[in-house]
Amino acid sequence: MGHCNLRYSQVLAMFALADCNNFYASCERVFDPSLMGKPVIVLSNNDGCVIARSNEAKALGIKMGEPAFKIKELIEQHNVAVFSSNYTLYGDMSQRVMNTLAGFTPDIEIYSIDEAFLGFHGFSHMDLVEYARQIRKTTMRNTGIPISLGLAPTKTLAKVANHIAKKQAQYQGVYMIATEQQRIETLKSFEIGEVWGIGRQYSKFLARYGVNTAYDFTKMPAGWIKRHMSVVGLRTQKELLGIPCIDLEHAAPPKKAIATTRSFGEMQTDLGYLSEAVASFAASCAHKLRKQQSVAQIVMVFAHTNYFRNDLPQYSASKTIALPVPSNSTIELVHYALIALRAIYKPGFRYKKAGVIVSGISTNQHIQTSLFDNIDRGKHNRLMVTIDKLNDKYGRHMVRVAAQGTGRKWKLRQERISPMYTTRWDDIITVKV
Repeated sequence: MGHCNLRYSQVLAMFALADCNNFYASCERVFDPSLMGKPVIVLSNNDGCVIARSNEAKALGIKMGEPAFKIKELIEQHNVAVFSSNYTLYGDMSQRVMNTLAGFTPDIEIYSIDEAFLGFHGFSHMDLVEYARQIRKTTMRNTGIPISLGLAPTKTLAKVANHIAKKQAQYQGVYMIATEQQRIETLKSFEIGEVWGIGRQYSKFLARYGVNTAYDFTKMPAGWIKRHMSVVGLRTQKELLGIPCIDLEHAAPPKKAIATTRSFGEMQTDLGYLSEAVASFAASCAHKLRKQQSVAQIVMVFAHTNYFRNDLPQYSASKTIALPVPSNSTIELVHYALIALRAIYKPGFRYKKAGVIVSGISTNQHIQTSLFDNIDRGKHNRLMVTIDKLNDKYGRHMVRVAAQGTGRKWKLRQERISPMYTTRWDDIITVKV
């Protein structure tokens, strides 16, 4: 396999990966500037584990996934600002970042809540490093969120470049792999385990064959990589060599399964409260199906106790039900989810977590109906459209089915959640002059 020439003037198109720095922690700082320069962490559902850290928190040795109770003394000693996860705020801030990025190129793939690939086809007349600095500056001005950009001729190399832009301060958040020499020197110092698509298990496997860096990986025979890592590994090697194999996905592919699961703030024993929770989870899955214009054939419900409470009796169970006709109706999915819950529920146990997973997903344009189906699906569809419009306009859960209840005694424990500054009228910041 030959090397391609990566000389900047000869590259027809470049990719960039824009990645928000410490995104959740940065969102909290936008609305509380006093947090600048101070350690900040964000906790997972029920304030369990660390899922985001500012650079200052990382410097204290706080690790991702660390249980909050284990670092209580460290938090108090260094006055670490601790927040419950506020996904409504983070989602809205993400949309603002993506809207800003979309103003710089028509080719954009939103890869995750805090990452987007940008395509720069036809930008060869421009200084892309300077353009990337302009993107970074504009995003910061528009949203308050700092981002890093890595530029390269392939998406995998752009991931590598972004990692360097973020980790090495001398590049001030922008790094571009524009020449063959840059590609080689960059990959020689880049650990194989950090390469997009390699993962921990493959990195261990490759290390046994002396492959420790991304550059080592590019020197391996293509046939050996295909034999041991399939065409996916071969594609990664080509991308690292500067040969584009992965195009931008302008529309996210439909999910093959959709799950809504929660750990409860307080363990639940009552079937009524569990039913409200499961009904709400099923309603959430139904809404996600409608957003991607899909229907599901299978509903699975699970529930289990707290594995860490050895002093309590343990129980775990799940139940799967195949729907007679694929559906995205909240009414129907809630109906079958509750049948499944009643089949697995046992009194006398304290349940810590439950969830609903829908699968067998297909487009809503081609639904295999049943001769024995007596549901007015046209009526269901019109009702769901109306419910979605009302909830989009007036707020989530404004209109819901009765089975979801109103008490929410099963809700998450979010003792340190910040206001929803951008999506709730009551939480809009008041400026006093």
